[in-house]
Amino acid sequence: MGRSRRTIPEELLLLALDPATGTTAQPQSLDLGLAGAQLVELALAGRIAPDGDRIAVVMARPTGDPTLDSALELLRRRGSPVRAVHWIGGPRLGLRQIYLAHLERCGMVHAVAGQMCGVLPTTRYQATETAISRDIRARLDSAIRTGVPPDPRTAALAALAHAVGLGKHLYPGNEGRSSRSRLRDLIRHDPMGGLVAHAVMDVQNGVAAQPRRNGQSSTAPDNGSRHAAAAGVPMQSHHGALARAVVHH
Repeated sequence: MGRSRRTIPEELLLLALDPATGTTAQPQSLDLGLAGAQLVELALAGRIAPDGDRIAVVMARPTGDPTLDSALELLRRRGSPVRAVHWIGGPRLGLRQIYLAHLERCGMVHAVAGQMCGVLPTTRYQATETAISRDIRARLDSAIRTGVPPDPRTAALAALAHAVGLGKHLYPGNEGRSSRSRLRDLIRHDPMGGLVAHAVMDVQNGVAAQPRRNGQSSTAPDNGSRHAAAAGVPMQSHHGALARAVVHH
């Protein structure tokens, strides 16, 4: 996969990054959204495809993106299609930090060291390529404003942004209510993005054990719920976690 195109996980994370505070909005649900965004990106790359409410590997050839390829390999090892909601709700940790580190290596964000309560070291992230973030936001704004069906990549990004609760971050207050509603409606324009977005919301709402019926819709995410992040990457050790706090909220 060429690196000239930003992946949907990268774009979702840049959307969630608050330029004023250097923290990420909706940190708990964002972890789930990044796992779902990986699935959408792999589908757009022709590596996986939906099979009902399950995800099947249709081509195991690596994409060239190490984080996506880790997820693809784990899906391949399953041997049979896996329910999207089970994959997204799986016990794999660290995607948000992995993607933040990746964006820093690419020069798209800059890590800023600080302290929490004057004691614990923290790290916040400031976007350095603000034109890229503006372009991502402009694509969503255009789809919302014009009502023209967006391309699959933008539609999937919109579906995931809604699923993780970024609507109130992107379009706050009463004046943003109609935009949040239209953001939610964009979920119907990409079948894979819709499948994954509904799975993200189901995990948050605690209904992962129940198969989705055809035509069933999910409610808005319960952003107070706390869930383990789903990834596609190995578990990360928490050794030394008290020595360094990373702020993403």
